[in-house]
Amino acid sequence: MQLGLNQLQAHLGKGLRSLYTLHGDEPLQQQEAADAIRAAARAAGYSERSSHTVAGAHFDWSAVLAAGGSLSLFADKQILEIRIPSGKPGKDGSQALQQLAESAQGNDSTLTLVMLPRLDKATKTGAWFSALDAHGVTLQIEPIERAALPPWIAQRLGAQGQRVVAGEEGQRALQFFADRVEGNLLAAHQEIQKLALLYPAGELHGAQIEQAVLNVARYDVFKLSDAVLSGQLARVQRMLDGLQAEGVAEVLVHWALAEDIRALKRVKDAIAGGRPLPMALREQRIWGAKERFFERIVPRLNDQAAAQLLQSAHTVDGIVKGLKSPDWPQDGWQALRRLAFEMVQSFK
Repeated sequence: MQLGLNQLQAHLGKGLRSLYTLHGDEPLQQQEAADAIRAAARAAGYSERSSHTVAGAHFDWSAVLAAGGSLSLFADKQILEIRIPSGKPGKDGSQALQQLAESAQGNDSTLTLVMLPRLDKATKTGAWFSALDAHGVTLQIEPIERAALPPWIAQRLGAQGQRVVAGEEGQRALQFFADRVEGNLLAAHQEIQKLALLYPAGELHGAQIEQAVLNVARYDVFKLSDAVLSGQLARVQRMLDGLQAEGVAEVLVHWALAEDIRALKRVKDAIAGGRPLPMALREQRIWGAKERFFERIVPRLNDQAAAQLLQSAHTVDGIVKGLKSPDWPQDGWQALRRLAFEMVQSFK
């Protein structure tokens, strides 16, 4: 049974299941979801808790299976937690998880909580994950997208009795906050808590937020792709600065930018060959947010601009690998900035 994170509290209010699986790459939300399940379990009399972290190929799953089938003299209900940081339980683990999932049916003495990282499609169709999903509740923890960060921050401030001032100043303050914590919800949570310590309940002014909130953003190349495709020039500059400061390889950043250029060119070629845009996007495996970006960009990107972007990507490929090119910066990061800005300008 699959459940959305926003449905969890309502679900727990109706009663507990004996098996929960949390998977995703957003640690704060996974931690809070697990805390909510633990709290509901404690209220229902699950007074003991054991935790096992699967590390390495030689992990002893028999200890986990034994823990799931035993109770102490002092409790008749327990929480069994299994963490698999790699998301790969192995052959023995796969069999053990299937056994645990099957034994969870009708078991009101043990609540099993399995915590996993983000899983690929192949893993989610595997036998062990399918068993967990079939016999329990699974929650996929999705990261909060940049556009959803300001209202998320506002909601968190509201929960501790604070709010930004109304109007443009308040919206600017939320945007400033979101810029400083993008990609790092744990840090965002800490900064929000810090505001509760610094200021009383009530309105917060932009200056108060700017003085208190640190720059703790974390960036990745895939979010950079979204920023470029959506034409957010200031955000692109900020993310490139952040990626450079974090020591991300130039070739990886180039790959992300060049892959979008190549995909756009392939879609345009397919359309020129008579394919409708939706079909061309499906054939190139473009979906989700990127599909919406391509639907906007493809009709306005002319053939000359697409060819120029492809040539620029080829030039920058050489630069980040140590080659020099006339009329281009010789520094790899400067060349990447120029390529990203050229893309933003071409997509307008």
